[in-house]
Amino acid sequence: MILTSSTPETVVPVSTTAEKLGTPCICGNVPWQAWYSNLGGNPTPGKSTFKPKWTSMYFLGVNDLALAFIAMWDRIHKQLGTDKIAGCTFPNDDDGNAFRAAWPIFAKQAGYTLIDPPPYTDGLTNYSSMIDTFKSNNCDFFTNVPLPPDFNVMWKQAAQQGYKPALATVAKVLLFPSDVQALGGLVQNVATDAWWTPNMPWTSSLTGETCQQLAAAFTSATGEPWVQSLSNYSLFETAYAAFTAASDPHDKADVANALFNVNITGIAGQLNWASSKNPAPGVVDTPCVGVQWKADTSNKYGYSMYVVDNTLMSNVPLTGDLEPTNK
Repeated sequence: MILTSSTPETVVPVSTTAEKLGTPCICGNVPWQAWYSNLGGNPTPGKSTFKPKWTSMYFLGVNDLALAFIAMWDRIHKQLGTDKIAGCTFPNDDDGNAFRAAWPIFAKQAGYTLIDPPPYTDGLTNYSSMIDTFKSNNCDFFTNVPLPPDFNVMWKQAAQQGYKPALATVAKVLLFPSDVQALGGLVQNVATDAWWTPNMPWTSSLTGETCQQLAAAFTSATGEPWVQSLSNYSLFETAYAAFTAASDPHDKADVANALFNVNITGIAGQLNWASSKNPAPGVVDTPCVGVQWKADTSNKYGYSMYVVDNTLMSNVPLTGDLEPTNK
């Protein structure tokens, strides 16, 4: 069995090869639409009938990100009476193309207009034309899905050129405490999603350990603040469940079949591959909360992530207030 995680750039080639060669594979931390479409499936609701034979995955989708971000946009719009216009920077890669296809559906339903410049190539160093477009169109909101170094360049240029939206909601970047160092004060009240936090109400299916206990153990062992990728623990929970359910754990086909019937509640929440509510075969869609980075002197990086919106996960307590990015 292969376990793989974190971004289409990593997960897609691994899972595609596993599917081709007939190796059981569990994937995490990759938007499910990008993963599913690269295997040959159609992520369009009602058309997601393709079933992988060897690979399965769990993680949020563009749908979850859009709904989480729009919930925060709505609250800021109510506070400030903004124009409901959002600027987007979606690159020409797997994530960018998946976001570009899905975002208009959710934005239109919520009454937002998207200003989406042409796709750009990863590694772009000059974002002036995009920034000018956002400024001239009064884009009070901003969203993206770039490579982290690209966002750092773009966000610094935006500050230099006087573009700071009422709320910036970024995806794929600013996920970890160490990510904020390159931006310093520019990261204050920038919002993103969190698919895992220590205050989520889950426990390990292997040991009974809580999310809070896992985060504390990580900090004790490393001296570092908790990170969302601790949710990868559930890759191993899933593997254990499949191996123990298979009649012959040395039979790859038997193990792969067991993968599609795993139903556990673990560190990453409920993972039920047999559920009729799944958006596509082999996919468990996990939700997220909205978070913002805020100054925190107790953190060696100077900033911490606070849960500011739990629209999609009401059982996760808030730990901070949602504030405008341009406050």
